Amino acid sequence: MWRQYNPNPNGLNTDDCTARALTLALDVDWETAFFLLALMAGKMAVMQLDLNAVWWAVLRQHGYYRKSLPDECPDCYTVREFCAEHPDGVYVLYTGRHVLTAIDGDWYDTADSGDEVVIYYWYRKDD
Repeated sequence: MWRQYNPNPNGLNTDDCTARALTLALDVDWETAFFLLALMAGKMAVMQLDLNAVWWAVLRQHGYYRKSLPDECPDCYTVREFCAEHPDGVYVLYTGRHVLTAIDGDWYDTADSGDEVVIYYWYRKDD
């Protein structure tokens, strides 16, 4: 089930989905998630905090592993279907244009992204 979630300290929805997703996945506030992304971007000498390589590296640093899913239907999974089949654990989902976190079968986002197709997901082996 979709849970509306926006930890942005100013309540903005400004292309900060990677920071929003990391707040839940890493159990940190928005400012800390932003700082982790900025620090990694600096180490990589890139200016975009939302580059896949940047947030993927942050997740790897925190014990997450990536898995791919079919992105061609009928073998694809929507966020809703993924969550129904993964009722336990914390997952960071990537749809090709958006990042969100799912926890125990619910997805957390500023808008209902349940119909978007998941391409990759990140998980911890202990989850």
